[in-house]
Amino acid sequence: MYLGKVVGNVVSTKKEESLTGYKLMIVEVINRHGESLTEIVAVDPVGAGRGEFVLVATGSSARMGVTGGQAPIDATIVGIVDTFEK
Repeated sequence: MYLGKVVGNVVSTKKEESLTGYKLMIVEVINRHGESLTEIVAVDPVGAGRGEFVLVATGSSARMGVTGGQAPIDATIVGIVDTFEK
């Protein structure tokens, strides 16, 4: 699981049918000091907004949490962070 910050969104009019209805967000993965490591695209079933800190699950855990493993998902926002200490 990763800590990240939502920095944008992705609009895709044509995509895998199992992804229809899910928001796609650009998440800047950060380390414990708040420094940027990389950016990823994650499915957002929790309703995160730009500028919010989030928890991101990756791999098979990301798929299981959203569609029971039936969609091609590699990253999912699983929580919105209220606070964290560096």
